[in-house]
Amino acid sequence: MKQESLGKEIIRLSLPATVENIFQTLVGFVDTLLIAQLGLVAVTAVGLANTILNVYLAVYMALGVGATALIARSIGAGDRESLTFHVRQALVLSVGVGVLFGLLSLVFGRQMLVLMGADAESLAGAQAFFYWVGGLTIFQALMTILGTILRASGDTVSPMKMSLLTNGFNVVLDYFLIFGIGSWSGLGIVGTALGTVLARLLGTVLLYRKVQQTDLAVDLKQLFHLGSPKEMVDLTLPAAAERLVMRLGQVVYFSLIVGLGTTVYASHMIAGNIESFTYMPAYGLATAAAVLIGQALVKGDILTVRRVAFLSSAYGVAIMFLLGTILFFGAPSFALLFTKDLEAVHQVVTALRIDAFNQPGLAVSLNMAGALQGLGDTKSTLYSTVIGMWGLRVVGAIVLGQMFGLGIAGVWLSILIDLLLRAIFLTWRFHVKTRKLAE
Repeated sequence: MKQESLGKEIIRLSLPATVENIFQTLVGFVDTLLIAQLGLVAVTAVGLANTILNVYLAVYMALGVGATALIARSIGAGDRESLTFHVRQALVLSVGVGVLFGLLSLVFGRQMLVLMGADAESLAGAQAFFYWVGGLTIFQALMTILGTILRASGDTVSPMKMSLLTNGFNVVLDYFLIFGIGSWSGLGIVGTALGTVLARLLGTVLLYRKVQQTDLAVDLKQLFHLGSPKEMVDLTLPAAAERLVMRLGQVVYFSLIVGLGTTVYASHMIAGNIESFTYMPAYGLATAAAVLIGQALVKGDILTVRRVAFLSSAYGVAIMFLLGTILFFGAPSFALLFTKDLEAVHQVVTALRIDAFNQPGLAVSLNMAGALQGLGDTKSTLYSTVIGMWGLRVVGAIVLGQMFGLGIAGVWLSILIDLLLRAIFLTWRFHVKTRKLAE
């Protein structure tokens, strides 16, 4: 494929995935605003439950990494039998894991929330939310995997459309179920839980119908003819470990930031919310890279593999350099949208201006992670996450933030160092892998 055509294909695949990610982030903001109307206890309750639910999501996304690599390879090879085999495996494994997590939520939900630090005031609300959303987490598992299956086949538009519809439905449901309508006063926290579950049920049905209308269609009678899941499990386990290491590291990392003071922690969270929009293009490009590299790999086309990785990273650096510039100069205005506290505004601006320099490194690290996953290497990203989160961010928060007294600047400088070194490491690993494949 010519470089110009390859560039267009990367944009075609990445743009819908980027729009989908941006919309999901926006919906998260709206949900938070709605729940905040119920009071800080409700925000705390839902936040505690979501901390555990995010661990579930990390496992589902890891399963998606394995499914993407294997499905993309099967499509690249034109192997219909292998394709349907891997689609079946991904669906059955997602159902199995979703049912397991659902049972854990129902049986041990209260204990998990107490371990997370839920107090008597927030426990009741957290438990009600967690029982509904965690108990029926199978719909989140299926939505994640069905969307992954479509993206791996090169269709990033359908998951985007389904996401827009499902998330819009979720916001409308949340509003009426939380606050009620007319004389009905609504269900409060339980309302947001029901809105989430019903929206995911809708999303599951829509995505399943779309899959069944394509060459990826699964014969339900053959669904449990699994064969050995070893290949998918081998790809999934390192990806799952990477995400769990990241989540656990975040818990420790956040606790260290709390130790720097309430204003520092609040400023860090505000800055994190603002910068979350900037890396959406890189996620979209990484999705495109994983799909196209998986398809090229099975054909033995190492030149295309390298071109995809280079182009997706170059596009990412260019886009995120622009976003970083906007972040740097717009930092005061962005901060004032969230708080009027002058000290907090100053700290948010400090964080965002350091983060502006993070953007190119983040673009390269995310795209190289996607490229390596397309090659079937999920271990390199695990190693980079272990070193980056525990060796650089956690240690950096202690040394730069606490010992050197740099506060929030030290925290975000440690992120800058992590992303720069991670980009270098993953790029090196990609070149090592492709050089071996070319021999």
